Amino acid sequence: MQRKNNILNRVRPKYKSGMAMIMAITLIIILATIMALSLALSSQTIKRTNDLYLSEQSALIAKSAAEYALLRISLDNNETNPCNYTQSNFKQDYYDVNISVKYSYKNPPASCNGKTFATVTTDEQNGSILLDVTVSVTDGNITTEPIRYFRRSIQKL
Repeated sequence: MQRKNNILNRVRPKYKSGMAMIMAITLIIILATIMALSLALSSQTIKRTNDLYLSEQSALIAKSAAEYALLRISLDNNETNPCNYTQSNFKQDYYDVNISVKYSYKNPPASCNGKTFATVTTDEQNGSILLDVTVSVTDGNITTEPIRYFRRSIQKL
């Protein structure tokens, strides 16, 4: 007599377990969350990189503007009016550059009235300038928040 084994040919009930469906939905939710987080992180990284680039460019433009101001002082100032050059405002691409110059002399001439920041007492300090350079980016198409770089230096003439 042959023995019948019904283990493999078990009769299945009419209802099925929903565990596979629950696992599939859970997996889809986990993958969607990971994708949303990676997309948000990617957009933040792009914004930070752009802002870092603009701030570094602002620092370099401020240094160049300071050199430009020294060049203008050496070209425009003369013996009769040593405080001739006081400020400049210009636009370089999407950077707004503002240069302000204040002078310091031992005996400032009358033409420097209102253009000096200090009167010095020694000959070694005579002929100095206080140079303020401001570089700002306010274009809303380039950056979401304004970028402003300020550089102040004292230069000897």
